[in-house]
Amino acid sequence: MTVSPRRRPVGLLRHLGVTAFLVLTGLLHAEAQQAPAYDIVIRGGRVLDGAGNPWVRADVAVRSGRIVRIGRIQGAGRREIDATGLYVSPGFIDMMDQSGGVLPQNGLAENKLRMGVTTAIGGEGGTPVPVDQIDAYFRGLEESGISINFGSYFSQTQTRMAVLGMSARAPDADELERMKEMMRSAMRQGAMGMTTALIYPPSSFASTDELVAVGSAAAEFGGMYASHIRDEGEGLVTAVREAIEVGERAGMPVEIFHYKGAFEPGWGRIVQEAAVEIEAARGRGVDVAADMYPYTAGGTGLEATIPSWAAHGGADSLLARIGRPEVRERLKREVETGSEGWWNIVESSGGWDGIVLVNARNEENAHLEGLTIAEIAEATGKHPADAAWDLVAAGEGRVMAIYHMMSEDDVQWALQRPWTSIGSDAGAALTPGVVDGLGLPHPRSYGTFPRILARYVKETGTLSLEEAIRKMTSWPATRMGLERRGVIREGAWADITIFDLEHIDDRATYEEPVLFPEGIEYVLVNGVVVIEDGGAHTGARPGHVLYGPGRQNDP
Repeated sequence: MTVSPRRRPVGLLRHLGVTAFLVLTGLLHAEAQQAPAYDIVIRGGRVLDGAGNPWVRADVAVRSGRIVRIGRIQGAGRREIDATGLYVSPGFIDMMDQSGGVLPQNGLAENKLRMGVTTAIGGEGGTPVPVDQIDAYFRGLEESGISINFGSYFSQTQTRMAVLGMSARAPDADELERMKEMMRSAMRQGAMGMTTALIYPPSSFASTDELVAVGSAAAEFGGMYASHIRDEGEGLVTAVREAIEVGERAGMPVEIFHYKGAFEPGWGRIVQEAAVEIEAARGRGVDVAADMYPYTAGGTGLEATIPSWAAHGGADSLLARIGRPEVRERLKREVETGSEGWWNIVESSGGWDGIVLVNARNEENAHLEGLTIAEIAEATGKHPADAAWDLVAAGEGRVMAIYHMMSEDDVQWALQRPWTSIGSDAGAALTPGVVDGLGLPHPRSYGTFPRILARYVKETGTLSLEEAIRKMTSWPATRMGLERRGVIREGAWADITIFDLEHIDDRATYEEPVLFPEGIEYVLVNGVVVIEDGGAHTGARPGHVLYGPGRQNDP
């Protein structure tokens, strides 16, 4: 059959159209195959899952903020990170953070991130705002953006201050109910639980029964009780018992902040005796654990050397009392003999030569910074208590000191307890390379987490690498109920720290406390790189506000 010539062009066009369609489809398919399958792929690292298992060599793929695949990954990432020779760990979790007041001013938290910290739990002193502003505070962090994940407790002291001010008396029934309702409101707005700082007035004025009553309100929402306990020195065991009692009676888990034996005559004994109490409580079903920092010195205000009753009525009352010679003489005697309800931090430091002035808050006294109170007393011809309290009176803000109170053997022993985690007791720095928001130049602000690896894994062998990582990742995440955090696992949030164990070094010292560490190469928060090339902050703010279990959409 002969085909009409007039029909050939139509058939030819149809053939060419099909061919063009197939070619175009092939090109699109090829382009799709070449498009990155993942946001980030971390290649060839030694992956530590955070649960205490040995490392495995694997790639880790990240997409939409989550870890989506672990193993040998063929697909490409929009960004590829070569982790050959490095360890890939869950991001570190700071269980005792002080950044709440700084993050609204500077959400980058550079000193935290450069330690490998991706999540911080603040609030020893509570939220930095009153109870009726907590929701707005959290929303403000979300709107301005933060580079780390952050959650906060609310303090029992905040309820006490709002109702009783600096009074040392106990609340009556109506006042106690008001305090409980404040705690309920804080929990509904997303607080993680209730804190106390029982060595400081007015927290020190609260009885155990009062703590149980207000704590029971937080317990209604699943909150935790976290405490700077009443005595970290000679009375450590009794103070630990009280914390356990509060949790047990109120029905709350218990977190003991910065666990230590701060009493030179009790080194090698009281930390272990307190651990017996913790382990006995755990044995009977009380959910109690502790966090700690890896240093033998603590830091706080110099006013902590003054017996706490003198603070009744507030800061002005305290200054008035230490300004009256007869009252000052009584206070000086009580430093020697003790004072009921007050932890004698002078005795715990082995005397005034164990206390170092680090921030005088007064230009005229700044030249004394770095000297012990004993040295300042000798230079000024004063009694050490007079030297210290004159500095307090002259301070334009809270005068800060370092207290050398703990033994290295006790630190290592406590680190080996399976129920201890790591908390820096330090805040984000408002300005990188400057002291943190507390105004306290202590190396823990810049060195805590790398120090665990550099000193207590590599140098002393106190911890295995896997156990150290567990203490800084999955264990605190489990304690705080942080869903899908603290592990390298498919489906988990991609909070990841990549470090060079061979070269890791905390660097910060008491003499130079704001030196950044070495060896933290990359940090990811919720799948976004925030630290790269061994320390450069990218400026990204992918952090999440972490809300407590009682959070309500309309608090």
